[in-house]
This record gives sequence, C-alpha cells and structure tokens, in this order.
Amino acid sequence: MLSILLWIPLIGAIAIALWPNFQSGRQVKQFSLVVSVLALVWTAVIGSQFDIAIAGSQFQETIPWLDSLGLRYQVGIDGLSFPLVALNSLLTCIAIYSTDDDLERPRFYYSLMLLLNFGVVGAFLAENMLLFFLFFEIELIPLYLLIGIWGGARRGYAATKFLIYTAVSGIAILGSFLGLVWLSGADSFVYQPDLAHSLSLTQQVVLLGGLLLGFGIKIPLVPLHTWLPDAHVEASTPVSVLLAGVLLKLGTYGLLRFGVGLFPEAWAVLAPWLASWAVVSVLYGAFTAIAQTDMKKMVAFSSVGHMGFILLAAAAATPLSLVAVELQMVSHGLISALLFLLVGVVYKKTGTRDLTILRGLLNPERGLPVIGSLMVLGVMASAGIPGMVGFISEFLVFRASFTAFPVQTLLCMVGTGLTAVYFLLLVNQAFFGRLTTRADGKVVTLPPVAWSDRYPGILLALLVVLFGLQPSWITGWTEASITQLAKTAATPVAVLAPNAAAAVLGQSSIPS
Repeated sequence: MLSILLWIPLIGAIAIALWPNFQSGRQVKQFSLVVSVLALVWTAVIGSQFDIAIAGSQFQETIPWLDSLGLRYQVGIDGLSFPLVALNSLLTCIAIYSTDDDLERPRFYYSLMLLLNFGVVGAFLAENMLLFFLFFEIELIPLYLLIGIWGGARRGYAATKFLIYTAVSGIAILGSFLGLVWLSGADSFVYQPDLAHSLSLTQQVVLLGGLLLGFGIKIPLVPLHTWLPDAHVEASTPVSVLLAGVLLKLGTYGLLRFGVGLFPEAWAVLAPWLASWAVVSVLYGAFTAIAQTDMKKMVAFSSVGHMGFILLAAAAATPLSLVAVELQMVSHGLISALLFLLVGVVYKKTGTRDLTILRGLLNPERGLPVIGSLMVLGVMASAGIPGMVGFISEFLVFRASFTAFPVQTLLCMVGTGLTAVYFLLLVNQAFFGRLTTRADGKVVTLPPVAWSDRYPGILLALLVVLFGLQPSWITGWTEASITQLAKTAATPVAVLAPNAAAAVLGQSSIPS
C-alpha cells in the first residue's frame, strides 16, 4: 500500500515529462491535479485501515536492495508520520490547483511538483536511515528548480542559497548516520531505537550535534534560517505553500524520529540548551517579522518563530509535549499555507505586497472582502486565538514545557504576544482604512477574485477552525506512537540535566 503511494506521483511525473500528446498547459495541470487527488485518496484509504492503537509501524514493506551498503527499501507508517503524509498530499493538491493556467514550461513544472511530492512522502515513510537520506536529497532537486526557474527577480540567488544550505544539511545528517552505524557495529542502516545504547554519552552528543545542525538548517532555526526568507520571497505562491506547509516539517520530523528516537540520553543532556535555542528562534523571528514591510517576508519570519515552539516542546520530550509537537507541525502547515495563498492572491490582484502602499483591501465593493476576511482568520489562528488549531497547539506546547523549562516557556509565550503584534500591523495596514487612490483622485477598483481562487483558502480556513474545535482528530492518530517514543526518551539524564556538562566531559555514560 505504501509503495503505491510513492509510485502514484512518480509515474505521474514521468508521464507528464514523456507523454507527447499534451496540447496545452491547462491539460497538463488537469492531469497533474488528477494524479495528486489520486494520491490524496490513496492516503485516505491507508488511513481507513490504519490502527491508531498500534504504536509501531504498519503496512511495512522490505525489499533487499544494496545489502552490501546496508541500504534496503524498507518503508512503514506510524502515528508520527501519517498526519504529515496526509498534510503533504492535501497541500500538493492545493498547490497544483492554485498554479496559474498560463504558466511557462508547464510539463517541466508539474513534473517537478509531483517529483517533490514523491521525495517528501518517501522521507516520511523510510525506515532505513540511508533510504531516508536519499529521499531527503531527492526533494532538494525539484525545489531548487521550482525556485530558480519560476521564481521572482532574484530567483537565482535564492535558489543557489537554498541549494548550498540544504547540501550542508544533508552532509551533516549523512555524517551522523554513518558515524552511528560505524560506532555501533550495525550491519545495515535499518532504523533501530537501540542503536546508540552501546555508545558513550560523548559519542552520542557528537552524533546528535550533527543531526541538530542538519535538521536545524531544514527547520530552520536561528542562525541557520537565512535561506528561508529569500526562498519564500522569490518562490511562486504554490511553491511557498509546499515549502512552509510541508518541507520545513522534514526537519522537525527528523529531530523527533532520529534525534529523540535514537539518542534519548544525549537529547536529555542537551535539552536545556535546546530550549534556550528555541527562545532565540521565537523572539528573533517575531521581532524581525515586526520590522518587515513585505507581506510575504513577514509570514516567512513568522514561520521561523513558530518552528521555535516545536523545538521547545521537543526539548521537554514528555508524552504531552511530543503530542504538542505533532499538533503544532500540522497546525503550522495549515495556517502558513493559508497565509501564503492569501498573500499570493493579494499580489496577483494588486501587483504589490508592500505594506507601505496597500490600504483598505477589506472594502466590500471595490476591494477583496472575502480574501481580507480569510486573512483576518488566518492571522488570528497564527496568533493563537481560541477556537482555532493554532491556539490548542501552542497551549499544549506551553503546558507541556513549563514544568521542565519554566523560564524558556515564559519567554516563548512572549513570542506569541509578538505574533499578534506583527500580524495586527499587517491586517491594519493592508486591509483597513480607505482604498489607495490614484493620482487623479479616483479610488482604485481592484479586479474581482474568482471563486476558483477562493476555494483553497476557504478549505484551509475550515480545517483550521475544525481542528481547533476537535484537535483529537489529529492527536488521536499519533498518541500511541508518541507515547512509545516518549518512553524511549525517558532516561535518568533528565533528572541530571543541571550537571549535563560535567556528565559529558567527565563520564562516558550516565549513572542510573
């Protein structure tokens, strides 16, 4: 079943690239949309047979491949990966649907979109560390081309910067995987939670440091974040939807699966430092967002801040905090996708994202009232207003993290208040007031927004509210797997965290 989920987008991408009978870009788009909908439907089929009471992997498939290198085609899905697979399938459909019909080089574009879907799904399903790395690197190629070919004026710079950062990320991750297999004496790269148990604490910390660097770039965390604002600003709206909604989650998923899952002792040692790192990311992202005048750049920096919340909860590594991580990943995916979609519509209709120019877009007769209303809902969700999924996910993050890291949690709560500040500035500046007037004194009348452009935003807004009222529809899928992961992370080191530095420097293992 999982291989079918992988083959659907891959075969679709190959068909688009090689089939000679596509006469127009619209036909290619329709075919791509059908392929992405099939993948979404198949994800729902997998979900219908998924047993939420089982903590381990389900629907596992193993095929020998390059056994001499320790590489096997081994895939499976559990409560940690299924919500992210479903999120990826949904947002891929929305991204393809939201792409302009008159796109240049459509066959190449949609092939890359489906190949990107293939790489991301493969990374979430991989149960072999080397296979995960291959899928992790596969998604780099289409995303680089999607930014570099269909991006804005500085697309070459943004795409190259993204490529360099992500290449360094992959090297760090691969180095940690190779070191773990070599030091543990394992004969393959199959994911096993007890691989690092025979290693000294110092060795574990070094290997975990490589993963923190690699996945920290992907998330991204400050100061490894500088590629993200440039990539978002230059990327087209559909690419930004996937970048913020799904691709950043590869980093947070990697931290949980391979950081907490493989190195629980080292994770507990570094946990106070990780919580402080989260504070830096949250506050830096919030203060930098306040200073922006480009709507898209503001939303991009908000993602940097919200990724810090995930790191804070992951540092605590309790069952509740890890459930909060999963919910925050899905929550941010939906909300950020909604915001980038709406910013894209504003730019399409007004020709600018500059907050010093935009005024009065909520005007019911001449402006963008539906888009403005959805934007208000989106920024309220991102700021953590009750009744929406952003509130319950952030509440769980703070509730679960406060016992372990009270000071860091309180500082991150300040970041939530700052989120309300910069998004209030965005909404007040762009959507309220009088519409911008022309030089001759006449009020601008913006082109109407077709309902086809409104449907994706309305769907995401409904999901944001629905999951805010019923968060158990997300957490129910993941609780069994998260509980098992939290038991793995529950080590005596958590009690010894104040003496963590001495433990690393002076001892090879932690006393029980």
